[in-house]
Amino acid sequence: MYSNLTNYTDKVDDAFLFILSIIIFFLVSITATIIIFIVKYRKREGDNRKAAQIHGNNTLEIIWTAIPLVLVLGMFYFGWRGWKPLYSKAPDNAMEVKTTARMWSWTFEYENGKKIDTLYVPVNQPVKLNLESIDVIHSIYIPAFRLKMDMVPGREKSVWFTPNKPGRYDLFCAEYCGLR
Repeated sequence: MYSNLTNYTDKVDDAFLFILSIIIFFLVSITATIIIFIVKYRKREGDNRKAAQIHGNNTLEIIWTAIPLVLVLGMFYFGWRGWKPLYSKAPDNAMEVKTTARMWSWTFEYENGKKIDTLYVPVNQPVKLNLESIDVIHSIYIPAFRLKMDMVPGREKSVWFTPNKPGRYDLFCAEYCGLR
């Protein structure tokens, strides 16, 4: 539904799906293994066997260390691929919008000086949001664009994206903008 809305949406979605598929694979595999072991190795009447001590197996230990390492590095790579464009330098031709957050409201000031409470951006043109918080910690969040950036008073931050499809998309503050 919301795929390819910005220059990095698909990369974020790829990271999510990769990590989710690994989680589902291990959830099903481990659950099935537990059920099989419960059934196969349950204690039966007249069974007086004692567990035998098993000594270490270096090959097995290397394998069960290497596989999680490869999986974690793969998850890191997909996550980094989705994160990198968001934090890279905006293109020189990006439209700049001064984005000001204050308790309970947003103000967007465009290059022509117009200030409004709604963000309007052109399709297929890079947009750089220069973020500023007046009072407390805020966090601009546009779920469809996979964009979330914290804003701390006194710190300059920016984020950029290139919208690919026209439409109306929700914009939230992902922090509680109150006094405490």
